[in-house]
Amino acid sequence: MTDTTSQTVANVLLVDDDAENLWSLQLALESDGHHVSVAGDANGALDILRREAIHLMITDYEMPGIDGAELCRLVHEQPAHCGLPIVLLSAAAEPPDLRQSWTRFFRKPARIRDLTATLDAHVAMRQPAMRLPHPKACVRAVLRCQNLPASRWIAVEPRCWP
Repeated sequence: MTDTTSQTVANVLLVDDDAENLWSLQLALESDGHHVSVAGDANGALDILRREAIHLMITDYEMPGIDGAELCRLVHEQPAHCGLPIVLLSAAAEPPDLRQSWTRFFRKPARIRDLTATLDAHVAMRQPAMRLPHPKACVRAVLRCQNLPASRWIAVEPRCWP
């Protein structure tokens, strides 16, 4: 059986105007050990970003008012969040955008293991000094994100880590 449990703990911001979508994603990510903040629209998300240290944002594309693509641009225009990894979700095809501001795009319904693999990889890259609960976690996250089978993951002995 493949281990699909996330190895990093992150502060995640979920943005969606559909409360059911927010609830299901929040439940899945929190059960994986992450801290999750939720916003029902772009303005709520921007407010949370002003108050909290967020490691990754997951936003719906099709929202009333400011859509997900515009929210990505607004977030990355802020110097404090210019490198924030953002996952854009949509039931529709990926929007054609010459100034693409999101890091990854997933069609709904997205598989939670794909989202957590993306989360693990981006948080590990942004915060390499972050203490992980397991010494093989960074390697596992990066290799999982590259879609390598578990049999090809590299085993790293704990003594190899600082």
